[in-house]
Amino acid sequence: MEYVVSFDEVSTVGLESSPVAHALAGLRANEARYFKNNYDHVFVTKPAAEAKVTIDWVNRVLVDERDIVIGSTPLEATEFSVEGIRWAYVFYESGLSINVLYTLEEGGKRAVGFKLSEGMDVPEELADRFKFARQKSKLAGTIRGSYFVIKGEY
Repeated sequence: MEYVVSFDEVSTVGLESSPVAHALAGLRANEARYFKNNYDHVFVTKPAAEAKVTIDWVNRVLVDERDIVIGSTPLEATEFSVEGIRWAYVFYESGLSINVLYTLEEGGKRAVGFKLSEGMDVPEELADRFKFARQKSKLAGTIRGSYFVIKGEY
């Protein structure tokens, strides 16, 4: 069942099994606010069981580009296109959020972003490979983030 993410009232719907559910819900709401404010797009997620194609695509990019396999269970995902950019998000039980920004036009920006919910440790599969910058959010507290540029075609 789809869930329309609200940034007015942060809810842990769909994320309850996460040990940092409230922080992850804040992170998800922070993303919803970004897309509403910048693209007038409503951020809608699906349970992982209903978003297998999206999760598989994100996993393929991670493995092909950097040989990364995420150990945590995906809880929710979403995929959409706005202004010529394909976006995919996966929210994991650990509190990790991964997004893929993939400009459809040749030569555009293409990257994978990692965001860590407040209260979670850096996942082992990312720990020695990325440095995480801190960002404050009214909805999510302190978010730590990192990214890499995609070189291949997907």
